[in-house]
Amino acid sequence: MNILPTTLYAAIAHETRLRCLLLLLEYEELCVCELTHTIGAAQPTISRHLALLREAELVSDRREGLWIYYRVNPALPSWVTQVLRETARGVAGLAPFADDLIALQAMPNRPGAPRCA
Repeated sequence: MNILPTTLYAAIAHETRLRCLLLLLEYEELCVCELTHTIGAAQPTISRHLALLREAELVSDRREGLWIYYRVNPALPSWVTQVLRETARGVAGLAPFADDLIALQAMPNRPGAPRCA
């Protein structure tokens, strides 16, 4: 996999895509409903941004029944992963990123309960 720096930085330049990526980095795998709840954007908006991240090869997805789960692409070059991890560390206490972690933790019907009901 050969991701260009311009591809990465264009993808993370949009706040919604960056928020999605950082949540996926923290939680490994999330469904669209979890990201929609956490970020507070409409499902089509989140899905569109996830599609752009998938096209940039930054995330991968899998289907389980009706749900599609996203994760940071495990085949990313190490420099990309390092940029994402360092970004996550740098914004850890800042809004909206810190708020996203709190909102996701407070979400009802997360894994272990009926998903996204």
